[in-house]
Amino acid sequence: MQALFSTGFVVLILLLILIFKSICIVPQASAYIVETLGKYKTTLGAGLNFMWPFIDRVIKKVSLKEQVADFEPQPVITKDNVTMMVDSVVFFQVFDARLFTYGVERPIAAIENLSATTLRNIIGSMTLDETLTSRDSINAQITSILDEATDKWGIKVNRVEVKNIQPPRSIQDAMEKQMRAEREKREAILTAEGKKQSAITLAEGEKQAAILRAEAVKEQRIREAEGEAEALLAVQRARAEGIKLINESRPSTQYLQLKSFETAEKMADGQATKIIVPSEIANLTGTLSALSAAVRTDQPHPGATQGHPAAPQGIRREVVKPAAPKAGIIDKIMGDD
Repeated sequence: MQALFSTGFVVLILLLILIFKSICIVPQASAYIVETLGKYKTTLGAGLNFMWPFIDRVIKKVSLKEQVADFEPQPVITKDNVTMMVDSVVFFQVFDARLFTYGVERPIAAIENLSATTLRNIIGSMTLDETLTSRDSINAQITSILDEATDKWGIKVNRVEVKNIQPPRSIQDAMEKQMRAEREKREAILTAEGKKQSAITLAEGEKQAAILRAEAVKEQRIREAEGEAEALLAVQRARAEGIKLINESRPSTQYLQLKSFETAEKMADGQATKIIVPSEIANLTGTLSALSAAVRTDQPHPGATQGHPAAPQGIRREVVKPAAPKAGIIDKIMGDD
């Protein structure tokens, strides 16, 4: 009984081992390549899988995630014979674990070599300036070429990025000098344009100011002329209205004589020493003579002692009295006897 019990225990242990060996759990985003006696049998996907123990064997575990391969800088010669170092980054993903396992030996190294040769071919057909300004074009071309070449390896190349382009030091110095000269040229152009615009703006401002000043002077003169014209017109209208009123009131002869006296007095009130008596008022001589005689009765005129004759009626007479004091209106009109 004890021997039978021992045998059953051993068999149970062997069964447990066989069951354990036949179970295979594959994690997510992974694939296992299974061979039976050295020959490809199947590809196990994620989850719980069973296989024959001691007969089936997992020979490769493949990750189906997107992977990144950063390659070392490679020397590349451009079309204009400039040698520079270029390194790239490849983003790829395994879509077929069987082709990835059996398609190529060391697939990452194969991708690196293929990327380097493709970069040399693409950049070798470009000049240095084109290489520095055409990264997007280079990335697109190399991605297309690598994707097509790696399909038979079970690899999908999603994109390739040129990370660094390092020209020789002499080329870098020349590029820096060129950039500095270009910036100085641009600065000089912008400065000249600014001065030009400033001068144009100042000239336009002075022009507008002169136009406005001229317009202001013109407007002022027009307003002054209009004001003077209106004032003169108002004065003339007032005089005309006054004359009209006088005519309508039919003034007497005494009023007209009085106005004549006032006019003569105004004429004699200036600084002039000569008075011209119009012939139209000669008819007033009699009245003025009587008044003059009354005045001379008390104060004889200095000219009377000299024997000057009196002026006949109706004849103009000029009286020059440079040193005499200011006389009355009657003496200025009649003169000395």
